[in-house]
Amino acid sequence: MRHATYFEAVDIAQLMREFPVGDAFTARFRGMAAQDLRAHQEALFAQQLQRAWQIPFYQRLWGGAGLTPADVRGLADIGRLPAFGKQEIMDSLARCPPLGDHHGRDIPVDGLIQPMILHTTSGTTGRPQPLLFSPRTREVHNLILARAYLLQGLKPTDVMHSVYGHGPVNGGHYIREAVLHYTPATLVCGGTGVETPSVKQVELMRDFGATVIAGFADYIRRLADVAREQGLVPGRDIPVRMITGHLAKDARESLSEAWGGVELYDWYGVGDTGLIATEGPDHDGMHLMEDAHWVEICDVDSGEPVPHGEAGDMVVTCLFSRDIFPIIRFNTHDVTRCLTTPSRLELPFRRIEGFLGRSDNMVKLRGINVFPQAMSSILAGTPGFAGEYLCVLTRDASGREDLTVRIEIGGERGEPQRLACADLLKRRLGVEVGVALVAPQALAALTGVESRQKPIRLLDQRKT
Repeated sequence: MRHATYFEAVDIAQLMREFPVGDAFTARFRGMAAQDLRAHQEALFAQQLQRAWQIPFYQRLWGGAGLTPADVRGLADIGRLPAFGKQEIMDSLARCPPLGDHHGRDIPVDGLIQPMILHTTSGTTGRPQPLLFSPRTREVHNLILARAYLLQGLKPTDVMHSVYGHGPVNGGHYIREAVLHYTPATLVCGGTGVETPSVKQVELMRDFGATVIAGFADYIRRLADVAREQGLVPGRDIPVRMITGHLAKDARESLSEAWGGVELYDWYGVGDTGLIATEGPDHDGMHLMEDAHWVEICDVDSGEPVPHGEAGDMVVTCLFSRDIFPIIRFNTHDVTRCLTTPSRLELPFRRIEGFLGRSDNMVKLRGINVFPQAMSSILAGTPGFAGEYLCVLTRDASGREDLTVRIEIGGERGEPQRLACADLLKRRLGVEVGVALVAPQALAALTGVESRQKPIRLLDQRKT
């Protein structure tokens, strides 16, 4: 059996026709009828199913549920298939180390063994997970991300400064490939604060005239503070006009102001699937890329679909990864809801509100679901709050669990300020939590804001 090389395994021109970007994207999908989109999705899903049944992981997962290939004929039957998440992937890795049995690396496609691209997750919620891509899957990920950047208004004259991490982590490589392969913009790969110290990052942005910053909001906000510490004025000395990345919904205004009033764009994706949804020029939710993904919103506890407009876990099926790792009903455990109003861009895709928290990082406190990642949205606008916080979960000898939110506050940190934050959190969360106010940068060693792509927001200190 012959092993293909990267560019033998992928037809870039054909992929660009299948998953268009820029003007070709809007020309293809603006005004498309819902039934035409559904027919496209069904054709792609059939290919996914056929491939998945060849892979031991799915044979075990679906066969264990008593299913045969005849039981799922199309997307109308997809709910019959069990969902899976990171735990099932980690179990696969333990069963067949080091890469598991959820991939088809050694199962030929059209007589060829596909080359495999290996990266990892950042390990925010535990041990880093290997991410396995074929050339086709990798390039579709890149195309969909480039589509998002161009939809948001990335220009040929832009200089994008990326603060996504590199090394084994997928993020920085993914952004680099998408921008360089499928947009005309210039890219500077700054990386995390460990790869390039924050002072050097702002010097690079100043020297190369960065107009766009891409990354996670926490660190981008930190860089605005570093710029000012160096005597630079964001928006003047560093001419940023746009920030695109992963943003806290209600902390957007403060992030924009920190960079001189720039325009912000949010997007959502996970390492396994690539970008799933993006904010567009309408700034009205995030448009699901439904020519590439089938997305279900399911109840956190039961796994059943929720009524349209209600919140639940995003369960994602990739409609393009039909070779090394077909992804069918992957539970991201990220919580969102679909918007119920029509798209002002006249696209046939649904829209989601955005990232509302992680169900597998959720804290159940006196019967109330608390999402640590949502704290920045709640605290936005609090005097002196620059976006840095840490939730600490404890359990006492009687079994009572308590959550204390440590919040970095510049300026006054007396009892009146602490009580004001405690009252705000109680009103918004519906349950009382402890509050401790600390000085700016006091939590950096625990959150890893300068060293990690995604800072740690929950420290579980419960006694086992």
